[in-house]
Amino acid sequence: MRAAVSWKWRTIDRIFAMQLEKEELCSLIPHTGRMCLLEKVLDWSATGIVCSATSHTDPANPLRNGDRLACVHLLEYGAQAMAVHGGLLARTSRTTVPPGYLAALRNVALHRNYIQDAGSPLIIQARMIASLTASFMYHFTVTAVDVPLASARATVSVRKDVSP
Repeated sequence: MRAAVSWKWRTIDRIFAMQLEKEELCSLIPHTGRMCLLEKVLDWSATGIVCSATSHTDPANPLRNGDRLACVHLLEYGAQAMAVHGGLLARTSRTTVPPGYLAALRNVALHRNYIQDAGSPLIIQARMIASLTASFMYHFTVTAVDVPLASARATVSVRKDVSP
């Protein structure tokens, strides 16, 4: 499946490239249990990450409403990929990730209403486009079987009331 995915930023610095499974991936973000929606890190570098997930097909997905999962929930998948990337960068530099919050979403594109029956796995790509002292900006896309499902530009602001 991996060869079929078209990653526009495939030529980025790959010195950190490695795969991570769910347990280690979930240790990098504040979400636990079923709220950790991602399953694998397929590839990552200093500037981006590629993750996969099949949790959209799980009837026990905590974001479901009845038997449906709205496409808008893919924004959470993108935000989690960004958080995992930040965690990996911090771990590599032997620092900690400062607590933050999702401050803005721009250029949101949702390509269908519901995604529970979208192909599997979901591929979530996030690329850092800015890193400042108190904020980070990413662009992310979510696809299934090479079909675009969602994309957005997201800004995360570091919480000033909590030290890292």
